[in-house]
Amino acid sequence: MTATAYATAIDAWDKKWATEEGRADWLDPEPDVVALLPELKARGVRRALDLGCGVGRHALLLAEQGLIVEAIDGSAAGLKVTREMAQARGVSLGLRQATADALPFDDASFDFVLSWNVIHHGTLGDVGRRLAEIWRVMKPGALYQGTMLPTRNINYGRGRTVAPDTFVVDGSERGHPHFYCDAATLVALFAGFELLSLKQQQHRKPGSWHWHIIAERRP
Repeated sequence: MTATAYATAIDAWDKKWATEEGRADWLDPEPDVVALLPELKARGVRRALDLGCGVGRHALLLAEQGLIVEAIDGSAAGLKVTREMAQARGVSLGLRQATADALPFDDASFDFVLSWNVIHHGTLGDVGRRLAEIWRVMKPGALYQGTMLPTRNINYGRGRTVAPDTFVVDGSERGHPHFYCDAATLVALFAGFELLSLKQQQHRKPGSWHWHIIAERRP
């Protein structure tokens, strides 16, 4: 499942990032990420990982705040755009093509990990393994910020069931698995973290509910 999920997801995002129209909605940082910047500064955060950086909107934001930023993505097209934008804006980023299932970093490498709309592409088991990897590369007390899909999302139950609470809409550009969870499942997945903020917000479309998560890595 994991290899297939990433192959289909990467193919979909490569197509999107290759056009100006496809990139248009993914150039501005999310307000929740911008709002966390004062907390990162107060905590003295120095090293950050943008896991699933897309076309670099958050990696660039963090680098412009003076952080040492590593950014990874499975999409070569997204990394190419990110690299070009970093050069144009005069900021330095560490960029690697990699996946969330095997992060190419040492244990306890980062003070902050951001993963926006990434780790839910797969099954419950995939999400658990990715969170274990995220936990591994975070320093004790480091912050995590990210999103998950709740069962409240309008797409829950649509398409073909490939695993519990995991669905694929065949024939679409986004024809890769999406995992949805309720609050109890999410809390269990984040057992190695202290949840500091957990809320549901709609994204661009009606019914597009997402969990917004801020958590601290437990020792």
